[in-house]
Amino acid sequence: MEEAQGNAQDAPIPGEGESPAVGGVDRSPANPEEDVPEEPEGEGGPEEQLGRDFLALQEEMDRLRDQHLRLAADFENYRKRVNAELSGVWVRAQAELVRSLVDVLDDLQRVSQFTSENASLETLIEGVDLVERKLLKALVDAGLEALIPEGEPFDPNLMEAVMRVSAGEEGQDDMVHQVFQRGYRFKDQLVRPARVSVFKDDD
Repeated sequence: MEEAQGNAQDAPIPGEGESPAVGGVDRSPANPEEDVPEEPEGEGGPEEQLGRDFLALQEEMDRLRDQHLRLAADFENYRKRVNAELSGVWVRAQAELVRSLVDVLDDLQRVSQFTSENASLETLIEGVDLVERKLLKALVDAGLEALIPEGEPFDPNLMEAVMRVSAGEEGQDDMVHQVFQRGYRFKDQLVRPARVSVFKDDD
């Protein structure tokens, strides 16, 4: 009995001195150095990757900001150039109108120098009429339109009724009876409405 116990105590304990095997398969722990995957060269951890992404985004934002500033500067230069061109066109148009009116002014000055000794009444009237036609032509060429709506339907957008006249015939209601003062429109802009009298039915 004591011999059996001694043999049991002398039996090797699993895990001491040799790796246990189950069913012929080695269950010993693997080599830690072999199980850890190697990181690819040139790549760091997640923090380093985030840092690289942040730098890339920062560079892209800087590029877009510079592009925006260049576009804003180009637009401002374009706006100034267009305004300068429009201003130049307007000034040239005014100068052209003034140039045509200067000739009329010369005619008026010549007419004003007429006296009873060197011109008759007919000559004076003819001179004034010539100046009026020349002035009207210069303004019409510049875009002025005279409004003389006698016999036309009354239009409150272009006319001002200063007198009401009883309609004597059928269909005369709201028709212009007489033009007391011409109206003028310059390039679709009303300068002055025509002052007129208007037919109105008494009913």
